[in-house]
Amino acid sequence: MDLYSELLSKKTKISIVGLGYVGLPIAVAFAKKVDVIGFDISKEKVELYQSGVDVTQEVGDAAIQASTVHFTYEEHDLKEANFHIVAVPTPVSTDRTPDLGAVKSATEIVGRNLKEGAIVVFESTVYPGVTEDVCIPILEAASGLVCGKSFKVGYSPERINPGDQIHRLETIVKVVSGMDEASLDQIAKVYEIVVEAGVYKAESIKVAEAAKVIENSQRDINIAFMNELSIIFNKMGIDTKSVLKASATKWNFLNFTPGLVGGHCIGVDPYYLTYKAEQLGYHSQIILSGRRINDDMGKYVAENIIKQLIKAGISIAEAKVAVLGITFKENCPDIRNTKVIDIIEELKEYGIRPIVADPQANPKDVMEAYRLQLIAFDRVENMDAVVIAVNHQEFTSMDKVAVGKMFGEKPHNRKVLIDVKGMLDRNAYEALGYNYWRL
Repeated sequence: MDLYSELLSKKTKISIVGLGYVGLPIAVAFAKKVDVIGFDISKEKVELYQSGVDVTQEVGDAAIQASTVHFTYEEHDLKEANFHIVAVPTPVSTDRTPDLGAVKSATEIVGRNLKEGAIVVFESTVYPGVTEDVCIPILEAASGLVCGKSFKVGYSPERINPGDQIHRLETIVKVVSGMDEASLDQIAKVYEIVVEAGVYKAESIKVAEAAKVIENSQRDINIAFMNELSIIFNKMGIDTKSVLKASATKWNFLNFTPGLVGGHCIGVDPYYLTYKAEQLGYHSQIILSGRRINDDMGKYVAENIIKQLIKAGISIAEAKVAVLGITFKENCPDIRNTKVIDIIEELKEYGIRPIVADPQANPKDVMEAYRLQLIAFDRVENMDAVVIAVNHQEFTSMDKVAVGKMFGEKPHNRKVLIDVKGMLDRNAYEALGYNYWRL
């Protein structure tokens, strides 16, 4: 009996190593069809899952409570599984080089609990070559087994979009790869258990690794172009959103908009590709240029907040500024690599200590990561400037009265409204006399 059949007959189990925004949805999806072990080194996180709380908000508390996933922080439980999926973060270090620490650690844990005949599939974003050149030696050393003979490996890039309730694991075509035809066939069949959209078999593990890393690099470059246009049009006194709406009437115009590029994917993945390119003697031109533009956008927004305050005749030293949103994207509690913090830190350089409100973010996580004390959204009042940095649903539902309450009774021409993503009706607020600015 092959591994796929053993899983369906529940003679063996799947393990998911890493229960974050990627791993948790995978675990819950597979648990509807096969036996699943959900492993994470964070005891606190696992205990929350065990109590029915979804800390990622990706599947919801009800789904966690109804799931049969065996959540554990005990690594020896992995011995019950013969199909392992590694889905841990791959950030970059302060010098913007790949940080493979979590992948290496997770690989060693799997290796210590690996059995004959197992398959290990990596989903973490890496540069081409990591699975075979870095992970296989660790698995072999930790297990004492020989890859290709006693166990096999594959790679299937994650395509989870945090906060997106439409594009889910089940509805996105899954790229899969294996070290040989036999492993590729098994890996494909296993993922087809839950991926309704089907799978695409990549020609090799390196091809699958490369496909993942360029998906987000492509988005990064396109958004960088939009951000550069925004800078240019701002100097020209032209509204960027209006320009994009006009251009979008052409059938093949690509629908990208300017904005802050953070998170653990788009703002990180390009560095994995450029790092490997540097090792091979090639210095990226386009990719790194796009990264530089996007990395500087927080500072650019902050500079324009200062300009608008001056324009409104408000003392910079005494300005009361509120920043709405600290997460890296809308309707998602993930604060990793958020570029909103760049706005906040730059404002501090001017002597401004902004208050920050975010109904989606975990206050404890924000304090630990950025030493910021969140305030309740309904306590934002008597402000000189309000910066809508993230388009959470709580903010998009605001009307003119709700916006006005955050400023109080001061004249409209003394109110600075910074709408980073262009969520509001610019003409309506300018007609009221607000000092309105957006990318």
